[in-house]
Amino acid sequence: MRSRREALHSNAPILERLLELHPKVIDLSLGRIKRLLDKLGNPETKLPPVVHVAGTNGKGSTIAFLRAFLEAAGYRVHVYTSPHLVNFNERIRLAGQLISDEDLTAVLEECEDANGKESITFFEITTAAAFLAFSRTPADIVLLETGLGGRLDATNVIEKPALTVLTSISLDHQAFLGDTVEEIAREKAGILKKHVPCVTASLGRKTATTVKHWAGEADAKLIEEGDDFFVTKTRDGFTYHQGHFTRSLPQPALEGAYQIRNAGLAMACVENLHDFTVPEAALELGLRTAAWPGRMQHLESGALADLLPEGWELWLDGGHNPAAATALAGQARSWRKMPLYMVVGMMKPRPVLSFLKPFSGRLGRLVAVPVPGTDGGYEPDAIVGGAAHHMIPAESAPDLASALTLLADSGGKPARVLICGSLYLAGAALEASGEPLLPA
Repeated sequence: MRSRREALHSNAPILERLLELHPKVIDLSLGRIKRLLDKLGNPETKLPPVVHVAGTNGKGSTIAFLRAFLEAAGYRVHVYTSPHLVNFNERIRLAGQLISDEDLTAVLEECEDANGKESITFFEITTAAAFLAFSRTPADIVLLETGLGGRLDATNVIEKPALTVLTSISLDHQAFLGDTVEEIAREKAGILKKHVPCVTASLGRKTATTVKHWAGEADAKLIEEGDDFFVTKTRDGFTYHQGHFTRSLPQPALEGAYQIRNAGLAMACVENLHDFTVPEAALELGLRTAAWPGRMQHLESGALADLLPEGWELWLDGGHNPAAATALAGQARSWRKMPLYMVVGMMKPRPVLSFLKPFSGRLGRLVAVPVPGTDGGYEPDAIVGGAAHHMIPAESAPDLASALTLLADSGGKPARVLICGSLYLAGAALEASGEPLLPA
């Protein structure tokens, strides 16, 4: 499966060429990127302190909060995340600004020239380009998100990060990471480094046992949610408790009750980055201003929202695995005053039945659509069949606009419509809406 959205909409034809350097999108290894980085003069060794983040869900949101905290305190922050939603530049933020087209093309061409015709995956060579860009722009810290897994992920060439972070861990990408949550936890825990502390979200018993084992092997101190720090929802926000102090903080800007956990995890990172000082005012400002498009995002205007009748709401989330679906369904429980409809598109081999199961009995209607710009998505009829298995009323439509028009024409009282099932679908929805992404 290869997504053409990797290169489209970037105004950088070089990305199309880089897609052809390896026959597979995913081929986990560190050998190829280490070879290229060596030719480039090892820019990964010339970075400011690095916070390396792995996990199944919540990585991007945790990084968004951490970035907001640090920038509110006056620090210059490099950020590397993936995938992008509309434009490749979203993946690389240099000292607070999205990388420009000119700078992006320059580092990509330099990596292409250094690599020659050697086999290397798209993610590996673009990760090398990010390190090159980071090494040439002054900043105080790098927030680095793994692409997939951890142990053999291209980002795992950082030998001595300042901190590692594990968000929630659940079944996903089994074809590459293993069939059990313990095997997947082993891969994620591969980012742990000797004598480098690791902040972890609350993990299931088996997952925690696996992580603790590999922390012991690395002699890495674990700072664990539910043991070393605690996050508790309140009426107006949440409290964060660690050691002998408790902080009361406002509701995060990012929607969804689960975002409080991500904000708390980012708080724990701040508390354990000992060379960085983040005042409480910066924490509060960061919570109010953190932004992460495509994650429980309310589309209040734009071409897609305009297709719905007055009083209806349009929401968007890129969640695409069973754990994300469970979190979304939990959020839907707070939406009981309005019927909930969903527009769903999914990529193979995501488990359709497991993704839809948490919504059984909670949906008034589902419309399945293809994921545009890809060649590895499910046909809508496969999603309709999965919905029928869970007794969810469902039908198909050829695209997002048709799906929303179908729901709008059904009449009835105002409803909430949630577009979900794929980050690629989320990107297509933002692009179709004309919604702004993170500010440049």
